Amino acid sequence: MLEHVPHWLGSALRGVRAGADKLCIVQPELGGEFAPLDLSSPAFANGARLPPRFTADGEGVSPPLLWGAVPEGTRSLALIVEDPDAPSPQPLVHAIVWNLPASEVRLAEGAIRADGNGLADGRDVGRNSYFLEGWLPPDPPMGHGEHSYAFQLFALGEISDPGETPGRAALVRAMAGNVLAAGLLTGTYARAAEATTSAPAVARPA
Repeated sequence: MLEHVPHWLGSALRGVRAGADKLCIVQPELGGEFAPLDLSSPAFANGARLPPRFTADGEGVSPPLLWGAVPEGTRSLALIVEDPDAPSPQPLVHAIVWNLPASEVRLAEGAIRADGNGLADGRDVGRNSYFLEGWLPPDPPMGHGEHSYAFQLFALGEISDPGETPGRAALVRAMAGNVLAAGLLTGTYARAAEATTSAPAVARPA
């Protein structure tokens, strides 16, 4: 959707960004003092550019993810992917996966997709910022500059039920006070400016 924003408007909004201080992982209700959790991807390094395959410029599938051992007492895991550089009041949510089994150590490429009421093992895919289940492929506006995509993985103790197909707010409420460890992996993406793109002509008085 945002790929259709014209270059001149993206450039005008370049300084309008939600901010990293609004990412889920730094919200005070989650506690803040939790152990680190190793999170990585075989498809891109931390801080490196996302391959177009995982964006709206390619196939638009979710990237593969791997993580290390979780703390004792972990009952489940949850993943939230957000773009803090979106030109909006809050980070744009690209994916939510919750109730991953504590024994899980990876998500395969393309695994974040609509699953209705969840899978047989209890895991479920929540709603992104477009109110749809599944992976929302990155599509930053042309001219807006580089965007960061924060993959945030949480190891959780006992949590309350966030409801069917939860959004970010519902999952944060359910996780509050129950985060044992968290990991952060960041990928970046930007669209190159089109040399022929310009602001619309403004009529001058005769």
